[in-house]
Amino acid sequence: MSRPTARTPIKLHRNVALIRTAEPVLAEELLARKTLARWILGRLSETVLLVRPEESEAVVDELRKMGHTPRVVR
Repeated sequence: MSRPTARTPIKLHRNVALIRTAEPVLAEELLARKTLARWILGRLSETVLLVRPEESEAVVDELRKMGHTPRVVR
C-alpha cells in the first residue's frame, strides 16, 4: 500500500451532480449531444458523468427532451 505524498493532488467536491447510466454507450450518446456536453465537467467512469451542479435542472430538462426519464436523487 503506497502512502500519499505532499505532491499527490487531492480534491474534495461538495454539492456534486452526477449522471449515472446503465450502459457505457448511453454515456457516450449524452457526451455527443452538444447541449449536454457543455454542462458535463468530466467522466468519472464508463457510466458516470460529472455535471456542473448549477446546471443540474437544465440537464434533467434536456434528458427529458431526449425521451429519458431520469430519477433524481437528492
